[in-house]
Amino acid sequence: MEKWFCLGSMGVAGLLSLLFLVDMILGMPFGGVSLIVDILGLLAGGLVGYLAFDAHRDLA
Repeated sequence: MEKWFCLGSMGVAGLLSLLFLVDMILGMPFGGVSLIVDILGLLAGGLVGYLAFDAHRDLA
């Protein structure tokens, strides 16, 4: 069960990082309101993805 939580959080972090990246480039999903918010969203998604990957590696 814990592995599925790690995989799910990696998926959500990847999806949000992709959305913030597309918003930074095209300004489409969130209207391109702020470049700083897009950068912070990318950093947060990357951090959550790394933590989920590290936890998944510890469970294996």
